[in-house]
Amino acid sequence: MWSPGFNNRAAACAALLVAALAGCHSAPPQAERAPAPVPVSAPAAATTKGATPAPAATGAKAPANAPANGSQGAAAAAAGATPAPAAAVRPEVPPAANADFTRAVGYMRAGNATEAELGFKQIALQYPQFAAPLVNLGILYRKAGRLEDSEQALKSAVDHEGDDAAAWSELGVTQRMRGEFKDAAASYEQAIKADPQFAPAWRNLGVVSDLYLGDPQRALTALTRYQELTGEEKPVSGWIAELRQRLGLPPLKKPEAAPQPAAAPPDTAPGTAPATAPPAPAAKSGAGG
Repeated sequence: MWSPGFNNRAAACAALLVAALAGCHSAPPQAERAPAPVPVSAPAAATTKGATPAPAATGAKAPANAPANGSQGAAAAAAGATPAPAAAVRPEVPPAANADFTRAVGYMRAGNATEAELGFKQIALQYPQFAAPLVNLGILYRKAGRLEDSEQALKSAVDHEGDDAAAWSELGVTQRMRGEFKDAAASYEQAIKADPQFAPAWRNLGVVSDLYLGDPQRALTALTRYQELTGEEKPVSGWIAELRQRLGLPPLKKPEAAPQPAAAPPDTAPGTAPATAPPAPAAKSGAGG
């Protein structure tokens, strides 16, 4: 049904989608934007050249009662406290893998999709513990219109690293393009679960919830959180306002400016009373004689 806010909503939607699909940068890819190379997630290992690659990560965590090291375990035992669980260790990136990845990224940025695809495939075979090569393959396939291959590559990426927010968000983008809107929303939610600060996933969840799933409440929640994380005003502020109107919510009030202190009188220092002129001397009476 046509509504008074339809034109505003359509303009906001179009502007947000145009902004989302524009530009790329060297940071991890932001879903719904032009693809950018995804860096290998773990830092480069300080190992010697030719070192044996780290074994594939199994995803298993250390037992909850395993101490981080011997001294910490002893201290915890002496205090009678249960040792804190050890944090999961991400696999290190061998220098050779970093070099191969950088080369493949160069091909990708140069538009040489064939060499980039071969490079990322080789890295994925040699270093299956990393999701980044598979994410880039998914982006390459999506650009080429190979959406089924893109989804398969990105599903493989999240199977390898289930806590990679960028991989989940890119999977959601491909699923949305394939018309799998519920699956796309679920992937964006997985990205948010992996990293609640990953703003693109919030934005994409808002878009798919409103435009494709008819869920304005979830869209409002997602786009509001996206705005909180990014500080973006237009066009997302217009979309948020329109969603609030549809949901029968009052418009957001802009924060009032703090009152300014009263200006001091001219030529008067703050905090001091105005200076007074000295009294005129008294006139002498009976002058002369």
